[in-house]
Amino acid sequence: MSAGFACLVIADESPEFPAALTYAAILAKNAGWRLIMLRVLEPSDPAPWASISEEMRRQAQAAAESLTQRFCAEAWAECGVTPEPIIMEGELRPEVRKLIETDASIKLVILASERGPGGPGVLVSALAKGHGLGARPVPVVVVPGWLSKEEVRALALPVPSDPMPPPA
Repeated sequence: MSAGFACLVIADESPEFPAALTYAAILAKNAGWRLIMLRVLEPSDPAPWASISEEMRRQAQAAAESLTQRFCAEAWAECGVTPEPIIMEGELRPEVRKLIETDASIKLVILASERGPGGPGVLVSALAKGHGLGARPVPVVVVPGWLSKEEVRALALPVPSDPMPPPA
């Protein structure tokens, strides 16, 4: 267990994200790691006037801060872990890459797969096609988005080192 290690969870407003957050929070708590929660603000179409664009950016930033605060409170209430929120602006994959390459403490990335016919999601699909998240290899855990909170908790709980008693 090392406080110098961290796992990264990518925050969004999808119905699957709470599964990834719960798994990541329990894992971080059990391992003694930090939990970093990244929220990426995708660029919006530029407005005809700079003041409108700036106001839209400010509103998006305020919404992202509110969202990450809510998720941090949920992680604390459920698991006793407070994620470190990071908000970045740009395209999702390049910003995730940038964070992984600049923060060497990140040892694991937790994602949730989407439910339904639309596929597993942008990042999960890119990983399945062999496009990594950066130059530094970092394992990725994909939490199925259709699992209940109880099922996610059961997956994330520590396994005893000696689950079976020795034969008599």
